[in-house]
Amino acid sequence: MPAAKPKKSSAKVTDRSPVELVALPGSLDSIDRKIIGLLQRDGRRPYGAIADEVGLSEAGVRRRVQRLKDAGVMQIVAITDPLQLGYGREALIGIRVHGDVRLVADQIAAIDEANYVVMTAGSFDIIAEVIALDDNALVHLLNDS
Repeated sequence: MPAAKPKKSSAKVTDRSPVELVALPGSLDSIDRKIIGLLQRDGRRPYGAIADEVGLSEAGVRRRVQRLKDAGVMQIVAITDPLQLGYGREALIGIRVHGDVRLVADQIAAIDEANYVVMTAGSFDIIAEVIALDDNALVHLLNDS
């Protein structure tokens, strides 16, 4: 029986503009930052427990979390470990593109084994993380996809 597929990262190619994804540097206060830090350690942490640590009411924490999510500052997602799900190989691939980078990124994101796809500036136009069951499957993925 094939291994269960991990949940794909929401960091794949998105239609949201970069302005929607990043808060202005001065727009997060120390409480927002502390809430984000606590949720990064445990995304299922109860709002009541967070409220106790940051000095707000549970409703106040809930409102702030919703505002941060609505602004695209953060998402609360489950992260799986592909190796624990039976995928024996992971690879981080840097790709240079001649032409439409978004088109290529979308095509890579459509590949089931692509966990993470991001357009970058610098040495590579795209960086992708892929998973495979074993070395042979990884070679097949790289050569035939």
